[in-house]
Amino acid sequence: MRSAWRLFVLIVLGGIALQLYFVARIALMTVVNPQSTTFQRSEMFRLARDKHQVLWSQEWRPYNEISDNLKRAVIASEDANFVDHSGVEWEALRNAWKRNNQAQVKVDRARAQAQARHERALERAKARGRKMPEPPARALAATPKVIGGSTITQQLAKNLFLSGERNFLRKGQEFAITFMLEGLLGKERILGIYLNNVEWGEGVFGAQAAARHYFHVDASQLSATPAGRLAVMLPAPKRFEKNPQSGYVAGRGATIAARLLGVELP
Repeated sequence: MRSAWRLFVLIVLGGIALQLYFVARIALMTVVNPQSTTFQRSEMFRLARDKHQVLWSQEWRPYNEISDNLKRAVIASEDANFVDHSGVEWEALRNAWKRNNQAQVKVDRARAQAQARHERALERAKARGRKMPEPPARALAATPKVIGGSTITQQLAKNLFLSGERNFLRKGQEFAITFMLEGLLGKERILGIYLNNVEWGEGVFGAQAAARHYFHVDASQLSATPAGRLAVMLPAPKRFEKNPQSGYVAGRGATIAARLLGVELP
């Protein structure tokens, strides 16, 4: 019992120490720009491992040197209530959880149906002495499309400090870091750090790199239309960078651009 109690105390003290570490790191960000994020470092490692080179583009820009069009477009696309919430949109999380559960049920049902069809096909092939059919690998390997309900602050918390794992412990840590960011930095600083570090393509990080890569201008010069297109790319930048001029990006970007005047900045 004493050993168990000591272990429990050590775990609690370790958890407190970790939270103090995060607090100290975030407090430092009030005056020092973060040089890299956990997500960026993992991407560097992946590129070095898989491609044996690291093609990297990132250049920090102060908040007032990033186009207001891009700030408004990102808020409109990613987190419409950014200036009003305290870091977490609970209703959006509930809706995302519900939709993800529904998507999982659909995928599970489709897998079961595919498996049942394959078993019937096996029985028919066996009865007729024919070659056994291959299992429906695509249907059996299908995964549901996960919908996120994270705010800009939550996305920044994940990118700065956390891995890509999905479990309750990691989600709880994400909430804790989110509230630290909101309490210590404020909305303007959060948005500035986010825009300077978010991924806009493989090895393309931050507003300046994205503006130069896709539109050959500085981040301060982005007009409404390109700003809207960049905002559309954020949920899946590696997918959209393959065709940044696609009809979906152009159409959705135009919709966001038309809404910019109604978006409040911090």
